[in-house]
Amino acid sequence: QVNDRRILNGVFAVCGVPESKFIPACSTVDKLDKVPWKEVRSEMVGEKGLSPEAADRIGEYVQLHGGLDLIERLLQDPKLSQNKLAKEGLGDMKLLFEYLTLFGITGKISFDLSLARGLDYYTGVIFEAVLLHQENEHVEEPVSVGSVAGGGRYDGLVGMFDPKGRKVPCVGVSIGIERIFSILEQRLKASGEKLRTTETQVLVATPQKHLLPARLKLISELWDAGIKAEMLYKKDPKLLKQLQYCEDTGIPLAAIVGEQELADGVVKLRDVATREEVRM
Repeated sequence: QVNDRRILNGVFAVCGVPESKFIPACSTVDKLDKVPWKEVRSEMVGEKGLSPEAADRIGEYVQLHGGLDLIERLLQDPKLSQNKLAKEGLGDMKLLFEYLTLFGITGKISFDLSLARGLDYYTGVIFEAVLLHQENEHVEEPVSVGSVAGGGRYDGLVGMFDPKGRKVPCVGVSIGIERIFSILEQRLKASGEKLRTTETQVLVATPQKHLLPARLKLISELWDAGIKAEMLYKKDPKLLKQLQYCEDTGIPLAAIVGEQELADGVVKLRDVATREEVRM
């Protein structure tokens, strides 16, 4: 979802909100993704001191969402097009959507006038990444799982810490790592799949003691052939421990070289899941 703070401020201005109430109005609009407009409106009037007329006018705008067509429509809007800030924001939003069209990703982007991002240091474009999932095929609208990243442009923030107060244009984003992890964990649980934390294709194993050189020689050959292989870096690990390591980490194959295999010039390849073995 994308919006622009200048568009929001322009909306507040043309709806008759005094400038001192832009930020409180903004933080109330930001709740629209969680509560219905009726509740947002009553907070605007009851707690933030906006007139009912101003709140109703704001409601006509902040419930709109779309793409280039909506931007074009708002650029023609008799009230908004007269507001300098809103016009600037809409111009930039149009440019952004032209770039998004070139990238072929407009289907994943919604220009959403209810997006406000509660913080007051944003000066331009603001955005949130929202994860959607379809409950079932009959659902018209995908259901939002919630915001997993958010950010925007803040051209005045860095300058606050500069003695000369220079303007430093910045765009930032923060990613909700914990939320993404919890969603991944839920998905994994639902699918019943085991998560592999390694790309290793084969574990080189030995069943007897004093065979570290055989392991090193074989793993070197596998690496040279571009095969992702690893071994336990203990001098004489027990075979059971090595096979257990494969099961724990999801390594699909074990290449076993014991005294007999060395004498016969073969390697025993074991499918960890099925426990089938072939000599080659």
